[in-house]
Amino acid sequence: MSSPQPQAQAHLLSAHNFKQLFDSVEAFLFDCDGVIWKGDELIDGVSETLHMLRSKGKKLVFVTNNSSKSRPQYALKFQSLGIPVSEDEIFSSSFAAAMYLKVNNFPQQNKVYVIGGEGILEELKLAGFTALGGPGDSNKTIDFKQNSFFEHDKTVGAVVVGLDPNINYYKLQYGTLCIRENPGCLFIATNRDSVGNMTSLQEWPGAGCMVSAICGSTQKEPIVVGKPSTFMMDFLLKKFNVSCSKMCMVGDRLDTDILFGQNAGCKTLLVLSGVTTQSALQDPSNTIQPDYYTSKISDILDLTGA
Repeated sequence: MSSPQPQAQAHLLSAHNFKQLFDSVEAFLFDCDGVIWKGDELIDGVSETLHMLRSKGKKLVFVTNNSSKSRPQYALKFQSLGIPVSEDEIFSSSFAAAMYLKVNNFPQQNKVYVIGGEGILEELKLAGFTALGGPGDSNKTIDFKQNSFFEHDKTVGAVVVGLDPNINYYKLQYGTLCIRENPGCLFIATNRDSVGNMTSLQEWPGAGCMVSAICGSTQKEPIVVGKPSTFMMDFLLKKFNVSCSKMCMVGDRLDTDILFGQNAGCKTLLVLSGVTTQSALQDPSNTIQPDYYTSKISDILDLTGA
């Protein structure tokens, strides 16, 4: 029995191979955290790079697993950083969670319990659903009096878990009871990122930590709607008339961004400005190889001479 063939090694982006990539691509898909910004600080050269790509007629799309904001909120963040981006160019995992319920005909009379931020609540509201939890449950506590009983809403038909900096025991118990006791209750994860660049100086625990807690208490696995799942790609393809083979996914994570691009049939470019280091990329145990890699997206400017 033959052993599996190793994946081709990623190519360092150069003036020669970037021209080939650039000419073959109509749309660039960008992750945000660790690629466009870290926390609230733009990574050097991002604004100029995006402007150059638009000036050359390339479509730009921003595909983020960070569920803390809705698409309107992300558009405002881009605007505050001096980058003109429309809501239609943004695909967030908070939006994906709401759209998953919508396309699967989630009953409007059922409620959704959220372990996560305002972004998920806003997208659910925009999609016409009633949401509970979120930041509103951040200060709630558990009372362990003898024979105490924790009440939960029996009409909750889905629990959505995303990044939640204010996760607590109350939220964990509420989500757990809904999934375990409400018949047919869905367990949806925005993503399973282990860490993320929440600030410019260091990485922080990601949504995967919150999701794993609920996996542990319910003994169930979630429906993941963010990268590397290609669920968001279905919406993206409806919006932009571009085939996946003419797209390039640009990200800083191998197990989400690059795998998402590969799963969808896109070309892939890893940037080393976020989570993944060059040593991790080139580690013999790594099985996910992008087509190309470079230090940061502004390297594109240098390679084109723009």
